[in-house]
Amino acid sequence: MKSAFLAFAIVFASCTYKTDIPLEFPTPPPAPEATPLPKLELRRDADLEKQFADIAKDAKGKVGVAAMVLETGEAALLNADDHYPMQSVYKLPISMAVVDRLRLDDRSLDEQINVTPDDFVRAGQASPLRDKNPKGGIFTIRELVRLALVESDGSASDVLIRVLGGANEVQSYLSQIGIQDMKVVNTEKELGQDWQTQYQNWATPKAAVDVLRSAFQEGAKPSSVQGDGAGVVWKDLVDCVTGPKRLKGLLPNGSVVAHKTGTSGTRDGITAATNDIGIIDLPNGKHLAIAVLVSDSPADEKTREAVIARIAKAAWDKWSK
Repeated sequence: MKSAFLAFAIVFASCTYKTDIPLEFPTPPPAPEATPLPKLELRRDADLEKQFADIAKDAKGKVGVAAMVLETGEAALLNADDHYPMQSVYKLPISMAVVDRLRLDDRSLDEQINVTPDDFVRAGQASPLRDKNPKGGIFTIRELVRLALVESDGSASDVLIRVLGGANEVQSYLSQIGIQDMKVVNTEKELGQDWQTQYQNWATPKAAVDVLRSAFQEGAKPSSVQGDGAGVVWKDLVDCVTGPKRLKGLLPNGSVVAHKTGTSGTRDGITAATNDIGIIDLPNGKHLAIAVLVSDSPADEKTREAVIARIAKAAWDKWSK
């Protein structure tokens, strides 16, 4: 009887023994914010800079250039710290900020966004989304990014700003990656309302190249966004269909150029912005990052675009071997 009691006591004690079972699971650490780019030490080429300056004279306006080989730091600059209106070049940092926000919030590029006619830019501003869907519709963020970068769609770009919560969020993202000399202040719709507004959305050529460097760096990373990854921005830059006579204009057929253009209207014979920024795959396996920004030019479109193409070709000829 005594042994039976002891056995019962042991079993009872084992059943009632208090264990520390966690009632809550620890919150996973937040995704790290975007980090500043490492500094690239530049080795400037005076002869190439003189070539740039000679070519730029044909624009009869302001021309800024920053060109550098990412792997070596070889570089040529022209007015590279001056301010130039970006126009649609600014759709690149907007798209990058959106993709980074999705990464931080663990959200998907397949998330659907309602787009209404109230989101449309005015007639005369580029928007295939508006033209093909006059009543609006439901679009994924992935579709909106692609429209903004590949076809330079102003309505899509404005919706992306709305998704972020305002242009100030783009500025916050730029600060996180260490870029100060680029200002995204307005929507495309606002840009179309007043001539002077475009000058508030400016970049230096150096800053434009730094944004390209960041996009290039992110494009090489594994997927970090549900449904896709940071590489979507890079893919869209490669697929960009605008400005075929600019950076690409004089390069050999088949050259891979990941780029984003920007173009203003013309008033009183002056065109405020004719821009192209991109990274060109060189045949030697290196990468040429280049921003050519042409501002306040009285020259015709053919001449302005030829200035961009000739500058890109001069850099190609110098560094492709």
